[in-house]
Amino acid sequence: MDIEIVINGETKSIPAGQTVLQLLQQLQLEPARVAVELDRQIVKQTRWSETPVEAGATIEIVQFVGGG
Repeated sequence: MDIEIVINGETKSIPAGQTVLQLLQQLQLEPARVAVELDRQIVKQTRWSETPVEAGATIEIVQFVGGG
């Protein structure tokens, strides 16, 4: 079963029961290069594997880009 969430302002369907870490893996994002805000709360990287993503969640993902 899929649920709908909002990622960076865009509605997406994802499989139910995912954690933040699983979502990042599904999106093919490098965990070391992102910060995640779930429903206006920053989620520490150490909690990603245990933090569920529930239907209706609003997620902001910020990617760090190196350069000079």
